[in-house]
Amino acid sequence: MAEASASPLVGRSILITRASGQTESLVRELEARGAKPVLQPMIAFHPPADFVPLDNALRNLRSFDWLLLTSANAVRALLERSRFLAVDVMKSFAAVRIAAVGPVTAEVARGAGLPVSHVAAKHQGIALAEEFAVELARKRILLPRSNLAGSDLPDALRRLGADVTDVVAYRTFAAEPEGEGQNHFLRGHLDAVLFFSPSAVRNFLNWDEGQGGKVLRSISNEHRKTAVVAVGPVTAAALREASLRNIVQASNTTIPAVIEALEMFFAPTSKL
Repeated sequence: MAEASASPLVGRSILITRASGQTESLVRELEARGAKPVLQPMIAFHPPADFVPLDNALRNLRSFDWLLLTSANAVRALLERSRFLAVDVMKSFAAVRIAAVGPVTAEVARGAGLPVSHVAAKHQGIALAEEFAVELARKRILLPRSNLAGSDLPDALRRLGADVTDVVAYRTFAAEPEGEGQNHFLRGHLDAVLFFSPSAVRNFLNWDEGQGGKVLRSISNEHRKTAVVAVGPVTAAALREASLRNIVQASNTTIPAVIEALEMFFAPTSKL
């Protein structure tokens, strides 16, 4: 763990647009470096409107060759529903091969006892089809995701001849800023804003439009060095489309990579 006095993050206000239950470790690392993390989720998660497709898949896991996990939220949703259905996670999930979109998702899955054998190097959904094409071709694949997930991954898998069961494991909704997070947004007292998904970016932009674009102008102010951090390449693309300034992309989705990106941005020699 780094000494706070040695970190350029000392005293920095860093807003995290993710739910508190998913950011505990990141908050601890930021605080250890003297930063001031502020939590302000821009998205909220809810169960599927219809559990039948997910329940059928969980009750028939042995009919699949592969389970593809594209987020830690998908893992949590599967585990929660499995417990409700009294599905033996250790036994049932051991019957399929499991691939994860990145190390964070893999860590959550393995922590629950799921035997992840493949982890995408690029940390994005489409990479699962690109990097493991040989293994996934013509296989039966279970793909549990958000209701807002795009079609790129299942389309790519089907081009490989795979039989894809794409089910909604959870729904994603917008969450409006409130409390301390909203105050930091509106007052412009931010040194960095961390985005973890395109959904969070879109919801932020929609909310800010309702504020007259005040926050976007504040964090894009050329006289204030506010880092806009993208965790993942898809999120980075969403931020670029929004024409935000000072976009920083973490090298991967792990906490050390996020910390490194922030420290490099705020280092005295930074040219950004």
